Amino acid sequence: MRRLNTTPHHTNGFILVGFSEWPRLEMALLVVISIFYILTLFGNSAIIILSRLDPKLHTPMYFFLANLSFLDLCYTTSTVPQMLKNIQSHERSITYVGCIAQLFIFLSLGSTECVLLSVMAFDRYVAICQPLRYTVIMHSQLCQQLAAVAWITGFSNSLVQTVLTSLLPRCGQYQIENFFCEVPAMLQLSCVDTWVNEVEMYAAVVVIKVIPLGLILFSYINIVRAVIKIQSSEGRKKAFNTCGSHLLVVIMFYGSAISGYAYMAPKSSSAKLKGKLLALFYGLITPMLNPLIYTLRNKDVKAAVKKVLGREQE
Repeated sequence: MRRLNTTPHHTNGFILVGFSEWPRLEMALLVVISIFYILTLFGNSAIIILSRLDPKLHTPMYFFLANLSFLDLCYTTSTVPQMLKNIQSHERSITYVGCIAQLFIFLSLGSTECVLLSVMAFDRYVAICQPLRYTVIMHSQLCQQLAAVAWITGFSNSLVQTVLTSLLPRCGQYQIENFFCEVPAMLQLSCVDTWVNEVEMYAAVVVIKVIPLGLILFSYINIVRAVIKIQSSEGRKKAFNTCGSHLLVVIMFYGSAISGYAYMAPKSSSAKLKGKLLALFYGLITPMLNPLIYTLRNKDVKAAVKKVLGREQE
């Protein structure tokens, strides 16, 4: 039985269907998502704080990692609190302004992460393939410029898509088949032909996802070639460990995000559920796992944690 409360003034807003069609799953998700959200806040905040406190982490790699952690904090906060509120209150409404703001912020941060991951791959490429020139190439000014490019590109892409989506007439349709406002779900509400929006959206996917992914693959192909030439097995292991965390994050983020496009216009109930679970994965699970992946595999971060904890104990 669907537990949608359609009493709100939906002419001024939307109803987020979320997981209301699966009430038992929804209540289980309430507990799991709450725990994961707390872990996300704690883990990513810890990365940001450690990268500022420990001088050994004042390097390009941790500068970009701190950017990624801040991005993930905002990324999850743009959707999860609203989702938890909706599950608890059984009131699925969100205002029109709130929905557009959520769409803009979530898409901005997701787009920024795509570009930022390619920038981090470039950083690892220079570190492994040009180790003697690393500090000269990856100077602080260049790092700041690359980070700025990622953020500006992400927010510019989101601005265009948000404006085009918000201008579409809905003709009384207000139920969004997801737990947050996103472009594909909003396009399904339109009562006019959306082919222009769809073409623009797929063009944006090429620019924001496919091109950065191509740059990441190019970087890692060269990294593998460089690592194979390393004579020392210890050196090869260290090089792979340096890149392994980033590569795992890339696989999780891009794998779940790209798979989600297969469920953009779900027909069956099971397809809807799969699409929403995929959205939940790249919207919450991946940001939660990122700090764990980097800290569990990174000696520098572990040392920084011990150093900070040692200071506090003293």
